[in-house]
Parts: sequence; C-alpha cells; structure tokens
Amino acid sequence: MTQPISIDIPHTLGRDGARARIEQGTGKLAEFVPGGAITEQRWDGDTLHLTVEALGQRVASRIAVAEATLHAEFDLPPMLALFADRIRDKLARDVPTLLE
Repeated sequence: MTQPISIDIPHTLGRDGARARIEQGTGKLAEFVPGGAITEQRWDGDTLHLTVEALGQRVASRIAVAEATLHAEFDLPPMLALFADRIRDKLARDVPTLLE
C-alpha cells in the first residue's frame, strides 16, 4: 500500500513558463527521493508523470502545472514512506528553486 504525499508550490511564471522550467530541471527531481533516479517520464497535457526508482522501489510521481501553482504528488511505497516527511520538506524547500 502506498502513502501519497503532495505539495502545492505557488509561482508567477504562468503555465508555459513553469512547464519550461520543470522540463529543464527534470533530472533534479529524482534527488527528492533518497538514492532516486528517474526511469520513466512523459507529459499528459500539463501534467508530468515520472517514475522514480530508489532503494529497489518504484515511486509514481505527478507534477501538474497550472497558471499560478504546481501540484506535486509522490506515491511512496511502504519502505520509502519512512522518508515521507523528509521528502515533503525537501520538495517545499527545493522545488521553488527549479522555477527560478
């Protein structure tokens, strides 16, 4: 059973600007999961779907880009759920830097 974590990040870039910044920083997104690497990624409209693999676990992730916010969701498997608070804190602290 997975434990989803989610976070909303406000921005002032508009939808297209935020999407471009996310595309440029996709490789850095794996760093939010300890030992993570992105193994799959695809856009579905304005939502980026990622699979991050870490510690032998697969983490399904989504980042929905809106005009003034990003909504990020990570579905953590039980082993990585132990890191949920740390991952959420790192997202809140570091995702805004991807948008700069």
